[in-house]
Amino acid sequence: MTEARTGTVTVEGGELSYELAEGTGPAVVLLHGGLLDRHSWDEQFTRLAAAGRHVVRYDARGHGRSSTVGGDHSHPDDLRALLAHLDVPRAVLVGLSLGSRIALDTALTHPGCVAGLVLTAPGVSGRPFTDPFVTRHTEQQIAALGAGGEEGVGRFVEHFLRMWADGPHRSPAEVDGALRERLRASVTANVLRHAAGFGAGRAREAGAAGRLGELAAPALVLTGELDGADILANARAVADTAPHARGLLVPGAAHMVPLERPDLFEAELDAFLAAF
Repeated sequence: MTEARTGTVTVEGGELSYELAEGTGPAVVLLHGGLLDRHSWDEQFTRLAAAGRHVVRYDARGHGRSSTVGGDHSHPDDLRALLAHLDVPRAVLVGLSLGSRIALDTALTHPGCVAGLVLTAPGVSGRPFTDPFVTRHTEQQIAALGAGGEEGVGRFVEHFLRMWADGPHRSPAEVDGALRERLRASVTANVLRHAAGFGAGRAREAGAAGRLGELAAPALVLTGELDGADILANARAVADTAPHARGLLVPGAAHMVPLERPDLFEAELDAFLAAF
């Protein structure tokens, strides 16, 4: 396996922190979920690099070691700048949640950069959250952060875990404790590092909800059967509307499919990448 190297790239109003393992075949870019960072892909990055693939992962703006949000910004433009910096003309984008939302928008705004899409628990720009389970926890999450202090941060993170680790169909006790603590550590670190940027700028998005029929790239859409109604609806919309998309419901998982069902996720990813 080629030793991975880290670096930074300047983007509009900030910089991104990335990690690259050089290899053969089409480049694979791993895009993490909201309030997480590139280390949520530790297992998949290591595995793909060991297989000799050209693989990139990075912290999106406002996450991990990348810049805190300081104003209006575009995640797809950030990604395009990263690909240009790394001399990657086209890549397969593998996203989770927010990462899938960014991948979709990138495929619509910069289609020449995208060879394929693996969209896991996808967010879709232009489709609002309406599930009462999510909207209730989001309201409580915002209130907790507004309260400030260590207790407020702790409550904010716990609401994240209820929405995106447990989901609406499980109690915290029914979810793997190690997974919850891994996510807790990641989200807490991101809140402490980037809270000043929450609400500091508007993300310029593609409005993918009304443009799914324009997607030219082949797409695999993976969704946990225990995820919330909004995410399941997003996945169905992509799989049913995008011309070259295929959907798969993953048993025994909620939102964090690659972490809960790495066996199935990696088998499906391998099969998808074999076509390139």
